[in-house]
Amino acid sequence: MNLFYDLHIHTCLSPCGDDEMTPNNIVNMAFIKGLDVIAVTDHNSAGNVEVVDFLAKKLGILLIPGMEIQTKEEVHVLCYFPSIKNIKLFEAELARYKTNIKNNAKIFGNQWLMDAEDQVIEEVDIALMMSINISLEDLKKMVIQFGGTIVPAHVNKSSNSIIVNLGFIPSELNVHTVEIHEKSPLNENLLSGFKSIFNSDAHYLKDIHEPIHSFELETKSCEAVIDYLAGKV
Repeated sequence: MNLFYDLHIHTCLSPCGDDEMTPNNIVNMAFIKGLDVIAVTDHNSAGNVEVVDFLAKKLGILLIPGMEIQTKEEVHVLCYFPSIKNIKLFEAELARYKTNIKNNAKIFGNQWLMDAEDQVIEEVDIALMMSINISLEDLKKMVIQFGGTIVPAHVNKSSNSIIVNLGFIPSELNVHTVEIHEKSPLNENLLSGFKSIFNSDAHYLKDIHEPIHSFELETKSCEAVIDYLAGKV
């Protein structure tokens, strides 16, 4: 089946995400736009994933549990998991690598955890935009340990991309899929041999993708999406 997707969306938990990026607003916008599959990928946290999953199911949208990690190389990596349980276990393990630096909401933005009625239930005080003290290689191992896969984020962007920061994609990462930033120049020679996905990296509701990009999968499931991104199909 052909499924329209947007696998890089930030909620109001990410300090760079607009306060209007609430769980209900995101799911309803994805529904209005006709998306089949979405992923919430907040910075270094999965705190709003479960509530978005709950709301997405009501509208027949598949939610891929995700997170955008900033490694100690200052590279942004999208991490996707087959279930809420898996990403919670991953986040618990990841906690020991996180910084204890406090967020300054007036400068960087709010970091809100929300319930199914879009009510703020907690303000996360740890700065989520900071690098985590884990390498790309160790992150990949940890993600696989919990049944997930990684996709280097916006690889052609001028900041926090694996190609800009490292100059190449290390073969030992065994990456099969990369995310292309549609508004940045692209050197296709550097990405030969990789699958590409095109996401919105939405920080505002208006930026969530229209049904433009799709992939062909046998089933509409988290496992099928993970297998596709991991190069198993």
